[in-house]
Amino acid sequence: MNELREPVIILVRPQMGENIGAAARAMLNFGLTRMRLVDPRDGWPNPRAVAMASGAAGRVLDQARIYPTLADAMEGIDFAFATTARGRELTKPVFTPATAMEKARTDAGRCAIIFGPERAGLENEDVARANAIVTVPVNPEFASLNLAQAVLLMGYEWGRDHLPPQPAPHHGRAESEAPADRIEIEKLGDHYEERLTEAGFFFPETKAATMRLNLRNMWSRLSLTRSDVRILHGVLRQLTRR
Repeated sequence: MNELREPVIILVRPQMGENIGAAARAMLNFGLTRMRLVDPRDGWPNPRAVAMASGAAGRVLDQARIYPTLADAMEGIDFAFATTARGRELTKPVFTPATAMEKARTDAGRCAIIFGPERAGLENEDVARANAIVTVPVNPEFASLNLAQAVLLMGYEWGRDHLPPQPAPHHGRAESEAPADRIEIEKLGDHYEERLTEAGFFFPETKAATMRLNLRNMWSRLSLTRSDVRILHGVLRQLTRR
């Protein structure tokens, strides 16, 4: 990820330390590390923010810069997006999160994404300092997102072209979590077929062959681990114990 293009996340007058910490976590999920805080209500540093940031995301808070006003926090910013469902009376381009972050990746220069206080969001005076508005297309009957949700949504749209398209594979997993091989599945099927035959399950005789075939086909469709196979053997032994 091009560090020079990484958007700056500006939280304007955030009210709760927990929300600042949660926003830091959301940022780091998608490779964003540059946070600016404008006049946080409970001062700074805030231990509740640190507790909520949980581990690695604490470095986002450690590097956060504090400003008295939004105008000061716009230092070095070429293009700013204001996240708001209001402010349409101001003449500005309106983007979705996806189109906003596409612009940020291509031609916005050093950009910032501005988020307002939890209770009421950005004031028009704040929105006026942005170049454009970002509005999330949500249910019009309930358009409210909490601060961390909004940051997470913008972070996802920023990072999805830079981060792996698929979840990283889990390496070095325990032997018990490995997929069962075909021989293990066959032996499991044999075990169940034997015990079910003893219990008279395959009845009437005219349907027994089809019932056995369907049962064997069912085992082959299941994505079982070696641990699953051992458990199913154990279940059957316990049920048939005399």
